[in-house]
Amino acid sequence: MSVYKVIELVGTSEKSWEDAAQQAVAKARSSLRELRIVEVNKLDIKLDDQGNIAAYRARLNVSFKYDS
Repeated sequence: MSVYKVIELVGTSEKSWEDAAQQAVAKARSSLRELRIVEVNKLDIKLDDQGNIAAYRARLNVSFKYDS
């Protein structure tokens, strides 16, 4: 029997939503063990003062095996 924990992460990128998600997963992979599922919950865009795209953001739920 296994138990998994789910956390929320927000990745950002100046390139794309896909890159933002990849940035978040890469960071999670570097500090968490046994990642299982990543679910994209929300995509949004941060705008600068002139209304131009400053960053793409991807909000993710990441699950990993929980060791107690």
